[in-house]
Amino acid sequence: MEHMDGAISLPFQKPVAATHRWALALIMILTIAVGWRYPLVGFVVPAAMAASIAGSFFRGRYVCGNFCPRGSFFDTLFRLVGGPRDVPAFLRGSAFRWTFLALLMGFLGWQISRDPADPAHWGFVFWMACALTTGIGIVLGLAFRARTWCLVCPVGTMSNAIGGGNWQMTIAESCVGCGSCERHCPMGLTIAAHRQDGTLPHRDCLKCSSCVDACPKDALGWPS
Repeated sequence: MEHMDGAISLPFQKPVAATHRWALALIMILTIAVGWRYPLVGFVVPAAMAASIAGSFFRGRYVCGNFCPRGSFFDTLFRLVGGPRDVPAFLRGSAFRWTFLALLMGFLGWQISRDPADPAHWGFVFWMACALTTGIGIVLGLAFRARTWCLVCPVGTMSNAIGGGNWQMTIAESCVGCGSCERHCPMGLTIAAHRQDGTLPHRDCLKCSSCVDACPKDALGWPS
């Protein structure tokens, strides 16, 4: 597929290959399945969190959209049963997201403080938080879009604040506003309305390229 001038082809410019997403989803499944028995496995959770936050300094939520095990888990398993239903506006609001982040971080801190010298305890706390929030994400994915959790994910909220404006998708004049991009966006973002601006300003864009691949006019791309 040819893209607009000024865009570059990247290994993951198109949606990450299905096999890649299933492999990442498997990491998520195994973490939840064995973490209760082998709590050190829980350290996969802060590693993924750190990778997403570090990546946001350069490309916003690119890591969330392409390499997050839980995001891939939702993309693969729950896209089959979820649907493109509208996400309630309050879930997108800053007040709700930052309150949820504060509560979850407070919960983690409190749990870890109960036995701060034991790495296995830390791992179990990370596993417990992962299992709990994945359960919430499954409910949200079934009710709305597969990646609804990504709108309230504390790591996503931090990544949004740190670098959500980095590496914005470009929109060429050939865009006809057909809406195909928006129907394929896992976050339910408004895209075509920004064609006069030439870029997509949404800080929660996952840079997953689902919209780029769906555009019949090859009007969407990434900056060089």
